[in-house]
Amino acid sequence: MMKFLTHQSFYSIRNPISSYRLLSSVSFCPNSSIFTGEDSNLSAPFDPLQFFADQSNSRHCTLETARILHAVLLRRHSLPHDVFFSKSLLNWYTKSASMVDARKLFDTIPQPDVVSCNIMISGYNQNNLFDESWGFFRLMQFLSFELNEITYRCVLSACCSLQAPLLTKLIYSDAIKKGYFLNDTVRSALIDTFSKIGSFEDAYKVFRDVSCNDNVYCWNVVIGGALRNHRYSIVLDLVREMCSGLCLPDGHTYPSVLAACAALEKLRFGKEVQAQVIKCSPEDVVACTAVVNLYAKCGRMAMAWKAFSLIPNPNVVSWTALLSGCGKDNDGFSALAVFDEMRKLGTEINSHTVTSVISACAKPSMFCEAVQIHGWVLKSGFLMNPAVTSALINVYSKMGKIDLSELVFEESDHVQSPDLGNLMISSFSQNQKHDQAVKLFTAMLQKGFRPDEFSVCSLLSGMDCLNLGKQIHCYALKNGLVNVSVGSSLFTMYSKCGHLEDSFKVYQEMPVRDNVCWTSMISGFSEHGYPSEAIKLFKEMLSEGAVPDETTLSAVLTACSSLSLLLIGKEIHSHALRAEIDKGSLIGSSLVNMYSKCGSLKLARQVYDGLTIDTASCSSLISGYSQHGLVEDGFLVFQEMIMSDFAMDSFTVSSMLGAVTHSDISSLGAQIHAYITKIGLFTQPSVGTSLVKMYSKFGSIEDCCKAFSQIYNPDLIAWTTLIASYAQHGKAVEALQVYTLMKDNGIKPDKVTFVEILSACSHGGLVEEGYALLNSMAKDYGIEPEIRHYVSMVDALGRSGRLKEAERFVNDMPIKPNALVWGTLLAACKLYGDVELAKLAAKKVIVLEPSDSGSYISLSNVLAEVGEWDEVEEIRNLMKRMGVRKEPGWSSI
Repeated sequence: MMKFLTHQSFYSIRNPISSYRLLSSVSFCPNSSIFTGEDSNLSAPFDPLQFFADQSNSRHCTLETARILHAVLLRRHSLPHDVFFSKSLLNWYTKSASMVDARKLFDTIPQPDVVSCNIMISGYNQNNLFDESWGFFRLMQFLSFELNEITYRCVLSACCSLQAPLLTKLIYSDAIKKGYFLNDTVRSALIDTFSKIGSFEDAYKVFRDVSCNDNVYCWNVVIGGALRNHRYSIVLDLVREMCSGLCLPDGHTYPSVLAACAALEKLRFGKEVQAQVIKCSPEDVVACTAVVNLYAKCGRMAMAWKAFSLIPNPNVVSWTALLSGCGKDNDGFSALAVFDEMRKLGTEINSHTVTSVISACAKPSMFCEAVQIHGWVLKSGFLMNPAVTSALINVYSKMGKIDLSELVFEESDHVQSPDLGNLMISSFSQNQKHDQAVKLFTAMLQKGFRPDEFSVCSLLSGMDCLNLGKQIHCYALKNGLVNVSVGSSLFTMYSKCGHLEDSFKVYQEMPVRDNVCWTSMISGFSEHGYPSEAIKLFKEMLSEGAVPDETTLSAVLTACSSLSLLLIGKEIHSHALRAEIDKGSLIGSSLVNMYSKCGSLKLARQVYDGLTIDTASCSSLISGYSQHGLVEDGFLVFQEMIMSDFAMDSFTVSSMLGAVTHSDISSLGAQIHAYITKIGLFTQPSVGTSLVKMYSKFGSIEDCCKAFSQIYNPDLIAWTTLIASYAQHGKAVEALQVYTLMKDNGIKPDKVTFVEILSACSHGGLVEEGYALLNSMAKDYGIEPEIRHYVSMVDALGRSGRLKEAERFVNDMPIKPNALVWGTLLAACKLYGDVELAKLAAKKVIVLEPSDSGSYISLSNVLAEVGEWDEVEEIRNLMKRMGVRKEPGWSSI
């Protein structure tokens, strides 16, 4: 990056006149009047000294003029020995953006001083040649040239533009070595540079190395640096320390302090600063605007309006602060009123003003107003500003008008603005338009743009395709985009796709983990059937000193619920109590759920009674009551919610329907169905599915169909539940018809769906259809059959009397058959009296599950039916030796 110029010499050109022989004359100059001093018919000889002393001539500073001046001075033998002319001409070359000519002129100066060098470094900076600026400074050091505070200030400006912390530290060391560190100008420049390149710790160290008690400028620079690096607490600490010393704040200090108060919402401290503003500089527009911004960000709009009214001549920043505050206060119409007043008064309107008023309209009820603002933006030409375009895309996206977001994007110069492309990808993802998001992502890559980590996170958030997710993972690795946010999105994507191993691998490779990472991984384990690993990971989190928040604890409580670990759940409850986060709705409902599933309904009720009632906690308690047969208690909680006019959601209603399903009170289910119809939740997939389950349990397949038909866009779970209902009622043909209809509607079956449809084939004796479905699992959907699928197939063969075929099927299974498979075959042998096969199946079951009394009894019954009493006696003796006892039958009648 750096270009060291030490190979060059200040004295490399020994014959300046021959090198700079410019065959030009003043007489040939188009603007010769500036040299001759022509005024009407009067003419005066050109005086270079007077010319350079007259600052008004700087408006003629062009490369052509500088070269003519150079030629004139060479003809008069004023160069290179006249120091004043050399520096003046050098300055003209730098201003005319010709650093090549400036460097050539500089090399002709016999004894250049620090002022000449500073002109060169400053010129490089002015022309954005920051590497050359640093290289020139290194050359001065190499030749042990004299430096001054202006030199340091100029080269620090280059380091700031280069964003080079290491180079800044080198200058810091050099300033200490040469004694310039005590210079206020150098020290302030160092503080400012470190702050601007993101090394505030170094800036703070420079500030503390030497006392700045009497230098308000140093204080303001370090306070401004802390504000720029979002160290708001340090800003307040510094101003307190400043006020306690000899140096008092000035008009430049107050805006920074007020901005920090606004960020931290420290309204009381901000009011104290406001009092000082009123006392010392009541007409300072910048400080008064900062007061308006403070009240706006703290949600005190009445006070913001009052503070705004006291500003003598509010500028565009003042108006925009008030307008932005209205938007943050969710008062879009007041924001529009402020904007309208600005237009009437002819106040300047900038891009920040426009983005603020657009953002204030980001809700569906203000769609018409947003369209009107859009029209004004088109008319006034602000659409060319990328920030305004981004605001329009974002506001339409939040309204759900993604087609309009796409229209704004297409009409903008998006080809040259990858940032807009990244925003559009995010908008597509937020509106569930994942295919379009992927298409735009691909288009950006084809055009040579590089989507950023924000786009990657947006894509991964809705990703359910493992292959595509892996490709995006590769892209993120290749481009160095795997930070904390992308890493969290990656292992969430792998978890969602059911690949917990890959998810955990990404998690382990992350060098830095925050609470979001820990929580995402713990939740992934909890939600995908690995609760033990979730609890283990939580213990690891605590051992590394991370502090879990409400979301983390809720995820661990979910794992405790799955394992019924009441003791660990109580420990987490104690931790929440100590951390004073036990009253939140999220962890409160998780605690109710944990205690309910662990069978401690009394504790669940105690936690519930201490919470502000919400749908999640109510649903958890209702579900807990239903799982333990306390349907009436659950219904009382449901009634309390209705009597309190509490807004019901689909989860609460589904929990209550689940409770009814576990009872025999069909009339209660009908009443709840009527209430659901009244509030309009019967179209929700989860509620409709619960109704189908309930009516199936009560034996009304017609009501099942009716409830299903009322679901708006039924999902896979709803279709599978209806198939299961037909299967349970022995309607195999109808179940297959529903399965076909489901596929026609674009719904792909999963493992559970195949279990239910194979069960229907089993109960209906549809063996060939069962074979076809089993083969299609892997062939058409990439789903590997599991034991429960094979059990259904064995059952179908057994019920049809095809016992030998069933035996061959079991022996040819690609996975090892378990006791359930052999037990199913044994039951079929008992039905058809196949003694030899029954003996084989029973032996397999006894080996796999020696304590299962059912296999012994089934074999004994088969043998008894054919009169082999000796073997029956042997079976019973074997049961006694093995300590297996048959459970006595019982009846609730």
